Amino acid sequence: MNQGGGTNLLAWGVVCCLAGVTTESMAQTNAVAAPSGAKPESSKAPSAREEFSQNFVVLAPQGEDWTSHFHIGAFAGLNIGANFHESANTLFGIAGNNPKKGIYDDGYVLEDQTGNAGGYTGYWGYDNASQYNVAAQTLTFHAANSFSLSSPGNANVNGDPSVGVDLTYGRDYLYYKPAHIRIGWELGFDMLPINITDNEPLSANITQSMYTYNTGGIVVPGAPYQGGPSGQGPLLPGTLATGVAGQPTSGMVTGTRSLNLDLFTLRLGPSFFWDISENLGLSVSAGPVIGCAAGNYDYNENITGLNINSHNQGSFGALDMTYGGYVNAMLKYHIVDNGRNAYLFIGAQYTPMTAAHFSSGGRSAQLNLDGQVDFTAGMGWLF
Repeated sequence: MNQGGGTNLLAWGVVCCLAGVTTESMAQTNAVAAPSGAKPESSKAPSAREEFSQNFVVLAPQGEDWTSHFHIGAFAGLNIGANFHESANTLFGIAGNNPKKGIYDDGYVLEDQTGNAGGYTGYWGYDNASQYNVAAQTLTFHAANSFSLSSPGNANVNGDPSVGVDLTYGRDYLYYKPAHIRIGWELGFDMLPINITDNEPLSANITQSMYTYNTGGIVVPGAPYQGGPSGQGPLLPGTLATGVAGQPTSGMVTGTRSLNLDLFTLRLGPSFFWDISENLGLSVSAGPVIGCAAGNYDYNENITGLNINSHNQGSFGALDMTYGGYVNAMLKYHIVDNGRNAYLFIGAQYTPMTAAHFSSGGRSAQLNLDGQVDFTAGMGWLF
């Protein structure tokens, strides 16, 4: 019994020694087989998907965070100008007088309240003593028909700041956790009224017609004289005189030429919003913009010269498309009250765009938008 027990103890001791040697040998073998630069499985570099999930959060439209925003504001458009041009080779009509109705540049011969009884009217008047020829017993009136410029009219005019309306909607899709930045897009619509006026005087050659009336031996009152419609006073033959072309004369064109337009623009581009603090944030966006300038080119002129003082007024429609780009930056201050999430904002936008062109009958204008800068302020809401 005792010998058998000693034998068993000796056998178990040999087994344990062999097991220890084998384990140590395997460990040494593994250590030799492993590459010197190998890292433990747990320290491997993360994949691109894992890195994205660590840094970015996809914002769900119906999640707890507000992912959409809308704002309305007023903005001032600056650094907008226009070039006005009038051709020197065009004959411009004059709409101010109406010789067919007896209205002239330097007087009038109209029907009085008697219906020009006996073919005479007391409703007449004239402006200058030189119109009356005592020897011939005639009274001559003048009416400018048209004018052409002595040299082309060119004027570059900088417009005053204009105030318009800005509407913007945006949506955030990603949140970059390390920098607290929301990434999305914005769609904006702006409407800006524009009025730019040129009042440069222009030298002109004026063509006119002369209309001569026989005074019939009446005593002609001294100039200037203006008779009324009653039919009383000196009577002049009321039959309209036939015009005879006179010699062109030099004169001046004064008054205004204006662009009265509305500029509509639509912009779309990526947006980035950075949470500076709990209530303050900075928004930046950029992208393409397309616009439409629609309105009128208006002119309101006085044509003056020897025996000429005529008013010329008119307009033509103006419509042209324009396009370009924009860069926008805004500071937003968040206001959270009773579950409503609103914000106030101020911002600036640089919107260089192509010029818009308008022309008709020798008159043209170019609206310059290549340096347009806008400053805006208003209120928005998150939802």
